Amino acid sequence: MKSLVSLCLWVAACCYPVLARAESPADMISRYRAQHREGRVVLDATLTRIAHAQAAGMAAKDRLDHDVIGGFNARVSPAGAGRAAENIAYGYDSFPKTLDQWVNSSGHRRNLLLHNASRVGIASVKSSTTGRTYWAMVIAGDYERRKPSKTASKSSKQATVAKRKSHAVEACRLKILSICL
Repeated sequence: MKSLVSLCLWVAACCYPVLARAESPADMISRYRAQHREGRVVLDATLTRIAHAQAAGMAAKDRLDHDVIGGFNARVSPAGAGRAAENIAYGYDSFPKTLDQWVNSSGHRRNLLLHNASRVGIASVKSSTTGRTYWAMVIAGDYERRKPSKTASKSSKQATVAKRKSHAVEACRLKILSICL
């Protein structure tokens, strides 16, 4: 009986790291941000798609370049964030190694600590020609409600007026001397 308990404890101790939940890249970034008095970030699907497109573009061209598939502002605009930043890297086989490289670079570190950031997207893609792994991270914040533009507001008012006029025309089946019948 004692040997069975010992065996179970040994198996549990050996397998615990496998059974333990691995820390996600968003959790790792959040932990680093907390050490520097910045808020947590959560993984965001839109930012992840943007990061994946960037990583895939770099892997396809086998070139580390922020503009490999277009300018950052145009690529990140679908996220609707007020502020955003991007980190890229290549050659590291795991996110912890990539994050360590970013932490040890002043520009990348500044992006990781983007004030008011609340969301992040992270992706990696391996180059089919060199086998090199390309990483992209997009971090964003200031997700405030955007005020409708004056143009959108004006066109909305025009549509309402047009709708009222068409409804008035439908209601008037016969018009004699400005009198609807």
